Amino acid sequence: MDQKTALFSNKSLREMIIPLFLEQLLVMLVGLADTLIVSYAGETAVSGVSLVNQFNTIFIYLFTALASGGAVVISQYIGKKANEDAGESASQLLSFSTVFSLLVAVLVLIGNETMLRLLFGKVEKDVMQACITYLRISAYSYPALAIYNSGAALFRSIGKTSITMYLSLASNIINIIGNVIGVFVLKAGVVGVAYPSLIARIFSAVVITLLCFQKKYEIVYRSKWIFQWNGSLMKHIFNIAIPNGLESGVFQLVKVALSSIVALFGTYQIAANGVAQSIWSLAALAGVSMGPVFITVIGQCMGNGDTKAADDYFKKLTRITLLISSAWNLLVFLLTPVFLRFYALKPETKQLVIWLVLIHNVFNAVAFPFSGALSNGLRAAGDVKFTMYVSVISTIAVRLILSYLLGIMLQMGVTGIAIAMVCDWLIRAVIFLWRQKSGKWKKFQVI
Repeated sequence: MDQKTALFSNKSLREMIIPLFLEQLLVMLVGLADTLIVSYAGETAVSGVSLVNQFNTIFIYLFTALASGGAVVISQYIGKKANEDAGESASQLLSFSTVFSLLVAVLVLIGNETMLRLLFGKVEKDVMQACITYLRISAYSYPALAIYNSGAALFRSIGKTSITMYLSLASNIINIIGNVIGVFVLKAGVVGVAYPSLIARIFSAVVITLLCFQKKYEIVYRSKWIFQWNGSLMKHIFNIAIPNGLESGVFQLVKVALSSIVALFGTYQIAANGVAQSIWSLAALAGVSMGPVFITVIGQCMGNGDTKAADDYFKKLTRITLLISSAWNLLVFLLTPVFLRFYALKPETKQLVIWLVLIHNVFNAVAFPFSGALSNGLRAAGDVKFTMYVSVISTIAVRLILSYLLGIMLQMGVTGIAIAMVCDWLIRAVIFLWRQKSGKWKKFQVI
């Protein structure tokens, strides 16, 4: 591809990818820091936080799916040179995200204890109490998360990923300082890590919203667009967001169901699984950080009507994702024993964590770039129903059923659940790669 005429030069791709990578690193460190610091309050607290994080992720992914739908529409309007429509789409995304997240927060605050007892009723009493406390505080932050995601979608769509990176840095500093004070100074346990996260998320939401009103950017929020309903624009967003949301919702519900299975294996395996998942999140950030790049690049190409450029960027971004992901997963695995020195866990728990990280990282490096990042490119082109059907069927038929067979029937515990997870990735990777090569995604129209 001629770099002089390319829509995205190597330099512009680097300026987009590096801040996103660093931002995702900082975001993942929040979970790692939470789990690490709360481990000093005991394995009961670790278990409570890890179980609730699985539940929280259902709603976090719904907000992310909505923001991703907005990002696709915004990117395509930018590619079409329709900046007014892009700005109105971003403003409408903010409005709906705020209302939707407030509704979700209220429902969770009303029914949190009932939901947790339904999902994790067999866990020890102390673990359940930790779950209830952590979830109640987490629910307060749902609107802030949704508002931040809306603003982040705008900045990522225009390629200003350094904005969200610096904001993430500030937010993480607030969170980690708060964690240290909450656990070591105030001796507040689960509460000591929950409230700093809430404060950090509110900070991020307020700052990014103020920035989105700054007229120095080509795409901005406007009050007149925020407080009025544009059905046609929201329809475009919903056409992407609803399949994304259904896919993410099923995926996270299955993960919660798997957490219920994990809860049957005892505190030691729950704790190992919780710590491993924090490290998994760190290892997965290479693939995760490339997702928004696929959306912005492929979305702008398709909005511009340039399917040839989109095809070229699919191949180029996939190569970049594989390279970064392989190197990063190897580095994280090599550092895992170092990370575990800081955890107040038993030797058998640490040994299990290492095995879980090994299984995850090998396949996260070779399969997730196709099952995760590349699928975002298909969605950005408008091929959302196919990716939804494949992901939902694979999640239920492979991840859930195989987890039950390996984890419970064959008594492999959390190791069996990890194996089922990577099998799910492999199947989706093969199907999505075939779909991209088939070129059928070129026939869709988003706007």
